[in-house]
Amino acid sequence: MTRRVINDPKLRSFMTLFEKWNQSINLSAARTRDDLEQHVLDCLNVVPHLANASTVLDVGSGGGLPVVVAAISLPDVSFTALEPVHKKHAFLRTAARELGLINLEAFAVRIEDHDRRDYDAACSRATFDLGEWLSLGLTYVRPGGFVVGFEAVERDDLPMTVERHSYELADKTRAIVIARRES
Repeated sequence: MTRRVINDPKLRSFMTLFEKWNQSINLSAARTRDDLEQHVLDCLNVVPHLANASTVLDVGSGGGLPVVVAAISLPDVSFTALEPVHKKHAFLRTAARELGLINLEAFAVRIEDHDRRDYDAACSRATFDLGEWLSLGLTYVRPGGFVVGFEAVERDDLPMTVERHSYELADKTRAIVIARRES
């Protein structure tokens, strides 16, 4: 297995902060540095797909995977993170403050209580069923916008119009799945 190492200082600072908080509030099942690195590497695969967006909604942001990783990687993109669990929301606000992410704003609300519907892109990782997320996410992006999801195992029940962008992670094929809202 080819092992990629995360050298970006801000990503490493995020991982250190994540590990500290994860010991007491259970941000993720990632319990080792290697597990966390795999999650961060997975999240880095979404970054190129969000690079041309101006505004991105991340739903069920939890421990910041992928929203903090994307905000670090794309400082010119404005990210909105929705996390209804107050302890996790507090982590997101702390991460944004300590890492100097002025492009990340976190709210302690559920998606159904969020009124804004004009994002360029919306993403979610491991929060909803992928098919449900693609449908729901499309209601939060502007015409011409897109929704991003993570696919661990290829599914045949998604709309034929989705785009799949495959990548390898830990010797397994995964994909970023994109659904576009018509203009």
